[in-house]
Amino acid sequence: MSTPIEAVEAYLAETAAERLEDFKAFLRIPTIGSLAEHTGDTARGAEWIAGHMRRMGLEHVEVSPTGGNPVVYGDWLHAEGAPTVVVYAHYDVQPVDPLELWVRPPFEPRVEAGRIHARGAADDKGQVHLHLWAAKAWLETQGRLPLNIRYVIEGEEEEGSPNFRTWLDANRERLSADLVVVTDTGFYEGNHPALTVSLRGNTYFQLDVTGPAQDLHSGGFGGMVQNPANALIRILASLRDGEGRITVPGFYDEAPRLGEAERAEFARLPFDEAAFAAGIGVTELFGEPQYTPLERKGMRPTLDVCGMWAGFTGEGSKTIIPAHAHAKFSCRLAPGMDPNRTFERVRDAILAVDVPGVEVEVGRLDEMWPFVVSPEHPAARTAAACLKEVFGEDPYFIYEGGSIGAVADFDRVLGLPIVLLGFTNPDDNAHSPNESLVLDNYEGGTRTVARYWQALAQD
Repeated sequence: MSTPIEAVEAYLAETAAERLEDFKAFLRIPTIGSLAEHTGDTARGAEWIAGHMRRMGLEHVEVSPTGGNPVVYGDWLHAEGAPTVVVYAHYDVQPVDPLELWVRPPFEPRVEAGRIHARGAADDKGQVHLHLWAAKAWLETQGRLPLNIRYVIEGEEEEGSPNFRTWLDANRERLSADLVVVTDTGFYEGNHPALTVSLRGNTYFQLDVTGPAQDLHSGGFGGMVQNPANALIRILASLRDGEGRITVPGFYDEAPRLGEAERAEFARLPFDEAAFAAGIGVTELFGEPQYTPLERKGMRPTLDVCGMWAGFTGEGSKTIIPAHAHAKFSCRLAPGMDPNRTFERVRDAILAVDVPGVEVEVGRLDEMWPFVVSPEHPAARTAAACLKEVFGEDPYFIYEGGSIGAVADFDRVLGLPIVLLGFTNPDDNAHSPNESLVLDNYEGGTRTVARYWQALAQD
């Protein structure tokens, strides 16, 4: 007679083809939550998830309104005496531009060389889907789950979760639980299993420099007026030195110092700097020379220009002094850094740059708090054990350079332990053309989640 987990895994093996087709159906819905023209598609994606939840036997299923895209909620709470877990993932996806770089249309999923290619395949629809089917496998084979689960599937993560904190505040009581499991992370370089134990925060700026009332002839006015594009360049150049160190006064005051133990943990991670550089198409890596690339990615703050525009950018030449110039840039924040204080420091440094003849405005578009979880927490150690059972090797504990706004919101609103358990391959091209998820990661992720629920219930 098979054990429950053996029956669950046999069901997953038997339904592999069905699950793949179901996954493709989910991927065909263009849930680009940040674009108004896809509002209806995003709502359709939320209803798709809710319908899936109802059919598999989850309860209290709701497409819960927010100030933007809805949150999909559903639960199963009949495991008396067992722990309760909140599962978080997101169904919204990034825009698809530049469209011409996609091998096939981004919402026409294709399977090739062991991967499924589509926008959202990795980030984060694949991980939403594997959670739904891991639970369905338990319900279909055992008639129950081994523990209690509350699913929270967000629709605005790719926009920085602007309405999620408000939704959490309003739903605090019905989210009572023992643990939050966030599945929006991935594996380590080389596609080795990993648990993320740290996320950087973020504060995002828009810098606007305004000069004359309209574009001017560069011959008739050059040398007479301040050029907003030149002023913009001067301002941005003042914020960093030639080695990549940020020169904003006080910028590093709250950044943590790396001790010997932390540096040893970074050094333990296998990393070929030259191969990594070649893999992303650069001649060499760059950053603060006193830190390794992995230390810079995981535990150091940044200031990076994300976009600039000014004047004439069409074919041929047009000799003008532009009337205005703009830039968007972000600061990734190390654990312990406050996005509000960082914004104020950078804003004040910009406004202190002497650029006469133009008006300078600094706005903030987004913010996320950094987050750290102890790899020694029992729930994290149990997750690591399940990863090893399924994938056959001890997972790495990694410090991720990105940000997940909802994680900090969970931490600040619910105050629960959080485990960052994700399965995407590092070369998934998330946010880029030709996004893909390795199907072995998807299958192994589904089995890992199924085992994790049993292990948490037993522990």
